[in-house]
Amino acid sequence: MAVWCGFLRGVNLGKRQMKMAELKACLETAGLGAVKTFLASGNVRFEAEGNEADVRHRIEAAMEKSFAFPVRAVVRSADALAAMVAAAPFAGLDPDADLTRHVLLSDRPFPESCALEGRPKDTEIVRMDDRELYLATYRQANGRYTEHVEEVLKPLYAAVGKDWLDTMRNWNTIEKILQ
Repeated sequence: MAVWCGFLRGVNLGKRQMKMAELKACLETAGLGAVKTFLASGNVRFEAEGNEADVRHRIEAAMEKSFAFPVRAVVRSADALAAMVAAAPFAGLDPDADLTRHVLLSDRPFPESCALEGRPKDTEIVRMDDRELYLATYRQANGRYTEHVEEVLKPLYAAVGKDWLDTMRNWNTIEKILQ
């Protein structure tokens, strides 16, 4: 069985509450193996047969049935995540800079025509792969790190439309889910 990682979109916000123990039980009931959750923001690692689309559909259907609201998920194989980490997308950053590292995971390739402009020493586009966008966000005067991410990503969301699925995670989460 392959190892997969699911990153749930929009859970534990408002009325869309989901305890991670309940998520684990839900996915185990759906026949997934070795289910482990990470943090309360909807990160889960599990074993399952099938391709990415099959696995995604399976977990989304199980969660909707169990929690009575639709939950969308971006899914990657553990091998794909390991390759992302091995590629060291943040290696060129100043190790002493006061910043956080994030990755925007998409369910499909980014449009080639979409040009994003970062804001130096604020929200920088570090790298853009087929379905991953790596960002460095620097601490601002107000103490926040991700203050201008939405502004930088606005051209992307204007280009992709409402059916687009993505979710952003702190790079530390990506590294931790592989352990």
